[in-house]
Amino acid sequence: MALRDSITTCLSQPVHYVICKLGFEKKDTYDINNVLSGNGEVCWQAVTECVCYLESDQSVDYIKSVRSLGPVCESVNLYFKSLTKEQFVIQYASWFHWTNCTEVFLEVFDVLQYTQATEIALGLMKLTSCLERALGDVYLLKDNDCPFLLRDLLASEQLADVFGQAVMNVLRVFIGSPHGLNLRNVLWHGFASPQEIPAKYCAMLLLLTAGLGQLLQTYLLQTKGVLVHRPYVIFISLEELDAFPDLNDEILSIAEKLIELSSFVLKTMLPFWIAALAAFRKSRYADSVILLLPQLEVGLRLLFTTTNKCPNRLLTAESSAFYTTFDEMLAKHLDNEEVNQLPVVLEEPAMESDFLWDFLNHQEGPRIRDRLSHGEINLETFPREAANQIIGFAITILCRFSDEDVCSFKEHMVLKPLMNCASCYRSRFHPISRLKKQVLESMKSIHLWPELPTVPEEQVEKNKRLEGNAEADTLILMISEIISQLQHYMPQNFCSSDDPINNVLTERPLVELCDTRICTLYSPRPVLEVVVVLRRISAQCHQVSQQVIAGAGLRYTQWVNKTLRSRQRHNYRRMLNSIKFLSPVLRLILLLITLELVSVHSVCKKNPFDYQQYLKFLKSVLQYTENLVTYTSPEKNKWDETLELTKKTLIKIRKISDRKLMLMHLAT
Repeated sequence: MALRDSITTCLSQPVHYVICKLGFEKKDTYDINNVLSGNGEVCWQAVTECVCYLESDQSVDYIKSVRSLGPVCESVNLYFKSLTKEQFVIQYASWFHWTNCTEVFLEVFDVLQYTQATEIALGLMKLTSCLERALGDVYLLKDNDCPFLLRDLLASEQLADVFGQAVMNVLRVFIGSPHGLNLRNVLWHGFASPQEIPAKYCAMLLLLTAGLGQLLQTYLLQTKGVLVHRPYVIFISLEELDAFPDLNDEILSIAEKLIELSSFVLKTMLPFWIAALAAFRKSRYADSVILLLPQLEVGLRLLFTTTNKCPNRLLTAESSAFYTTFDEMLAKHLDNEEVNQLPVVLEEPAMESDFLWDFLNHQEGPRIRDRLSHGEINLETFPREAANQIIGFAITILCRFSDEDVCSFKEHMVLKPLMNCASCYRSRFHPISRLKKQVLESMKSIHLWPELPTVPEEQVEKNKRLEGNAEADTLILMISEIISQLQHYMPQNFCSSDDPINNVLTERPLVELCDTRICTLYSPRPVLEVVVVLRRISAQCHQVSQQVIAGAGLRYTQWVNKTLRSRQRHNYRRMLNSIKFLSPVLRLILLLITLELVSVHSVCKKNPFDYQQYLKFLKSVLQYTENLVTYTSPEKNKWDETLELTKKTLIKIRKISDRKLMLMHLAT
């Protein structure tokens, strides 16, 4: 507890000076009428004249500019305090419409009236994320590929063309440059405590946003352009985010006590934690997560710097070096190539690391921090389910890193379900986890085939039926032989069967295999490369299944209604014959994928030549499934070709299996 109490700031001395003192050095009183016209429009020339430049290369002198702009910001803050809400709305609301977040900016005005430090910081975080999103929309008036980083966006020629370079330089003094105030980054990455963010900078950014709206209106009138807002990201499949039980008042009350006692929480950051839980109670779910994510980052940074014995990394770095953020804290190695010890401390069993990677980093995950901080999510409709998970996770961290004298909390009956969920957590958005989901969905789809309506056998021409059956039976025999080889690597209850196709090529063994815990943290590159190919194979199998289901249904209806021409009837018969062997061969491939996935880390045992040969084999199976997608499409309908293609692929699989070159063979 002594360490958390002894840390009074996470800002390095130079950064603390720039944010907390530099803008207060000039004591002049600035006349607000210099920067505002009678109708409230921003006089940009007066503002831009406060920005100073280096004589050497005419780049922005950030130190002098912050000092120069300090009195202007103070004047703007006092001016806003003098307005009623009605006056502000009448004069400025329309100038925020370009952001598509007018309500957020009106809320910031409300916050400025009371100067509550935590709310000021929250307002600034929301303001900067909405402003960034809006500037990105403006950028797309000029170009198709918007920069991901705010720093690059503000330095772009495209925005300078719309607003003017001098205006963009003003913005860069406040946000987007590590040499300036850098308010967005120090807040979103958890370096600044509430009392370290002067309210006047929030007021100034509020005014600058309105001023940008005025400039943009003029630009759009001149160019006859139309600003189009990109759609917000919407979380789909919210049930996939469901890791922790619903948080009730009793759990939240215990969490409020834990905050005061946990060594994970820095004393200077307590107000953020308290405000986050209060926001959740009030159903302000986006606010609760915006407040909490930076605090998770600073708490983990404290653990990171302690376990890796680099206490200096707790503070913001200077502009010449990067500071420690989630990305580095979750990496396998430090920048000096030594092993990062934080995941070792967190592993139980890798729950915290897996959860953080899932919710923050994995490309197919919700990437909540990125999307909130870059303004990609509608704050008003942020789902409770997502906030519930972040807070639930935070509570388990508070418990884990509590002093011994609060161990009783960990055993509290209300918290036990939460802690149990934490200990059982498995990654959901790692490529390995997504492959498991894909395989099961594909198998479920293929299992619908027997329910497809089909023409009675007696209505199919006898000679065609016998010829087709003989060819299909040959393939089914080959499939049975391959299954008998694979059974040695399957769960014991599926190892012997008189009818392997119907008893082994089912959902049950796949579900059991997919339930196998596979390490997802820091997967080596060969593992990820193999998983990419396996996922593509699975996706093609699913596509074939969907096409067969759609095609069979359509053709049956046409057959019954007698609307099929002679050639189409013949093609339908070939489809029905092909389905007999396509179903087991696709199920075999899905079983093969799953067995290989369970042993995927064995790929690291292969030498470079064998690894390339193995990849070549997987890609040949992928090629087969891609060809199946083409041949079974409504446009092609090449059902006869699928038979010969399948035969060649089965021979190849059997050969590889005979030579024991698959990963399942290496794992035993």
